[in-house]
Amino acid sequence: MTSSSLAVPRARLDDLVTGEVLQFERFTREIRAERPEEVRPALAEIEQAVAAGSWAVVMLAYEAAAGLDPQAQTHPGDGSVPLVWAGIADGPDPHPAPLTPAGGYALEPWRPDWSRAEHADRIAAVRGAIAKGDTYQTNLTTRLRSQLTGDPYGLYGDLARRQRGAHHAYLDLGDAVIVSASPETFLTWDGEEVTTAPMKGTAVRTGDPARDRAAREALVGGEKDRAENVMIVDLLRNDLARISEPGSVQVTELLGVEEYPTVLQLVSRLRARTRPGTGLVDVLAAMFPCGSITGAPKLSTMELITRLEDSPRGVYCGAIGVVAPGDRPRARFSVAIRTVVQDRADGTAVYGAGGGITWGSTADGEYDELLAKAAVLPVGEREPFALLETIAVHEGHARHLEHHLRRLRASAAHFRIAVDEESLTAALARLASLDGAQLVRLRLRRDGSCAAEPRPLTAAPEPVLLAVDDQLTDIPTELSAHKTTVRDHFVAARARHPQADDVILRGVHGRLVETTIASLALRLDGTWCTPPLADGCLDGVGRRLAREDGTLVERELTVADLHRAEEIALLSSARGWRRAVLAADWIRPRSDTRCGRPREESSSPSKCLGGINATGAKRGDRSGDHSDEHRSQRCGEEES
Repeated sequence: MTSSSLAVPRARLDDLVTGEVLQFERFTREIRAERPEEVRPALAEIEQAVAAGSWAVVMLAYEAAAGLDPQAQTHPGDGSVPLVWAGIADGPDPHPAPLTPAGGYALEPWRPDWSRAEHADRIAAVRGAIAKGDTYQTNLTTRLRSQLTGDPYGLYGDLARRQRGAHHAYLDLGDAVIVSASPETFLTWDGEEVTTAPMKGTAVRTGDPARDRAAREALVGGEKDRAENVMIVDLLRNDLARISEPGSVQVTELLGVEEYPTVLQLVSRLRARTRPGTGLVDVLAAMFPCGSITGAPKLSTMELITRLEDSPRGVYCGAIGVVAPGDRPRARFSVAIRTVVQDRADGTAVYGAGGGITWGSTADGEYDELLAKAAVLPVGEREPFALLETIAVHEGHARHLEHHLRRLRASAAHFRIAVDEESLTAALARLASLDGAQLVRLRLRRDGSCAAEPRPLTAAPEPVLLAVDDQLTDIPTELSAHKTTVRDHFVAARARHPQADDVILRGVHGRLVETTIASLALRLDGTWCTPPLADGCLDGVGRRLAREDGTLVERELTVADLHRAEEIALLSSARGWRRAVLAADWIRPRSDTRCGRPREESSSPSKCLGGINATGAKRGDRSGDHSDEHRSQRCGEEES
């Protein structure tokens, strides 16, 4: 065990359910346990530091179990992370920065250690152990590996946005970085009451509401998943009884369902009153590792896991949390699932995934579940996070420039980006020097620097052919209220509807939100209506101006409204108002004519939707649209 001064590692814990953020830029010291015999002394030192008024951010590797219970069998730790690590601090930062996808990294495709056939062989071995009575349920896991280059904090932001759970954690240990997006509560403890919420039972989500409802019903009613969860509830009742007052252990919720982007999970909740004199070491010794990631009975099943799994789990299936000081210690730990560990020396990234194997498990079903749990992982190069404005420029005149700059500065203040005024001035000077009609992407990076990226503003097709996305889009307000480089949900929607010029997105509430590049407007009973900001749309500059002059009113809009609308329009600062129709209702004319003139922006629907548009085409005439080219050019325009 070592206790030493620490330079500047970073730690951050985000609860994206409640909005609570704990960020630690500096620690006064760190505590590490590298061998099993050092685990209890390290935890005791952490407990002493908290009793003296310090905060502790704590990580326990799965293999720390051998230091808490000599009968617990695990692989030896491989040195990639300590068995126990803690950063000791005077307190969290009082003004943590907002969490955003930071980008600036690249991940190679993830490679599972086991093939489907190798996984099936191990499931057969678990079933054999069940037949002998050695285990009732075994949480069988494997590792997926990749190469992570660039900024792992960018990966943290992306995983948090994809998962949006209660236990996100970023720990920079110096030689390793831990990025966790765990949805599962291991325990909370306030010195008197301890709670736990095992997560057992999984169904894959498709994004289709009807299929997801069916999956939910099957999960709640399925014998295999219910049995899996109830077994672990019984195990945890026994673990809690070791430290609790007699009769105080209660199951407060059995077989609830929690929804995440790629899976549905069965969750139960328990609580108990700990006996007087119980300390943090006692609580962890009784409960670690969580039964949901071992199986039952715990000790014999851990022995089986060690025989079947090829490598130590490390942080995966361990615990990550924080212990706060006070009259009584306040501890909160997650089960470290959905967790990536990067080796700083060579960039290797490791992610664990698996599931509970019972007699009713099937090899294919379990492997599919494993892959579904890994589906939250990004792959490929991620563009560094930046704020955007897309501005139409005609002969050096930037349209609505003051409105774009006002929105850009407001977003910069929100994300705590200090604008480099000299860089911004230089970017604006470039706008003033442009000839002809240009569409300029103004980019404000995290370091405050700005760049102006022009391209020709070409004519756009009209009417715009729209599709309604069949998947619901759940984008947190933190992102939907600001225009950023985080656009993968837009790109995915466009890819699902290649026949359309643009796609109307729907929020998790099922209502219409916006398109991938513009604000949406429907004329209903003679009034132009647009979705409210509360439904998740960006307050586009064109939209805001139309609201201010009374052209547009806000109201919730549904698919039924779309079909009964007298007219449909898209609205942006760059292109003004453009008539739109549903692609299913339109027969596309054939033409080889290319439109050579940029479209003149319209500030009101009457200028756009009546008679002849600026390309010279009559309303309803798409001659010259050259649609495939326009789709490829416009996929990243972000006009609003």
